[in-house]
Amino acid sequence: MKLSAIAQQLDVRLDGPDADVHRVIGIEEAQPGDLTFIANPKYASMAKTTRASAVFVDEQFPGLPTATTAALRTKNPYHAFARAIELFYESPEYAPGVHSTAIIDPTAKIGARGHIGAYAVIGPDVTIGDDAVIMPHVVIYSGVRIGHRFTAHAHAIVREHVRIGDDVILQNGVVIGGDGFGFAKDNDGRWYKIVQSGTTVLGNGVEVQANATVDRASIGETTVADNAKIDNLVQVGHGSKVGKRTLLCAQVGLAGSTEVGNDVILAGQVGVAGHCRIGDKVIATAQSGIPNDVPDGTMVSGYPAIENRQWLRSVAIFNKLPELVKELRKK
Repeated sequence: MKLSAIAQQLDVRLDGPDADVHRVIGIEEAQPGDLTFIANPKYASMAKTTRASAVFVDEQFPGLPTATTAALRTKNPYHAFARAIELFYESPEYAPGVHSTAIIDPTAKIGARGHIGAYAVIGPDVTIGDDAVIMPHVVIYSGVRIGHRFTAHAHAIVREHVRIGDDVILQNGVVIGGDGFGFAKDNDGRWYKIVQSGTTVLGNGVEVQANATVDRASIGETTVADNAKIDNLVQVGHGSKVGKRTLLCAQVGLAGSTEVGNDVILAGQVGVAGHCRIGDKVIATAQSGIPNDVPDGTMVSGYPAIENRQWLRSVAIFNKLPELVKELRKK
């Protein structure tokens, strides 16, 4: 595919020779005929040595083009790179129809052009919009409401009375609306199960990746707002609220009734105690433990999580403790 055609389709500026490219790939592996990108300044030096035919870069990126490497200049190189992948990758297509082994309750309503795979089970009083793709062994319990362009990969499960918006993707093994972890001790000291009578609501454009769980509320709703993305092995506890465009990265755990604002990033293995509020645009670095509320716009690290710059200073001091102890003993 010609670089000039890519530039036109993606609305970016071609600076340099108009070569043919055949694939998109990371800059470390790029060869002639490849298209790559630089979005992180950490990799900027690689632009001088890359053998790629073209590189997506920022509009003001210095250097490039050369006789063999062109620049595709844009305000958002990473986004342009993501869109370029779609030009070269042919996604699987699923023909409309219902597999003979699928079980669909007569009261279920499924919109136009739906694809229902082998051994899928769709329960009573379910409504699913147009253009759904439901892969083998997906189970959708009774009373579920799902919007248009829904995709559920193999072994995803949607429990009773869950509500799901448009353009939602559930990856393999996801469980939406499983029982929250709610128990109360009875007078004999035994754990008594609290009925999880609430539900789970996913907004438009939500994606939940493999083996993640979003529990139903004991009362009320667990909600994940529009365009939030939930990574593999994440646990969203009952009654929690996840804001718009928020990212919950791998192995994040939200205890019950956690409120996470809009545009938040919780990096891998962050844990949040129950009934905490995480403000808008908060960033928590990997493995942070959050036991208290976090104000809007804060970056936090460590356990208990504190402001990131303070945590970095604390870590630097901690690393010097053995030397400080030696000095003190000398005195």
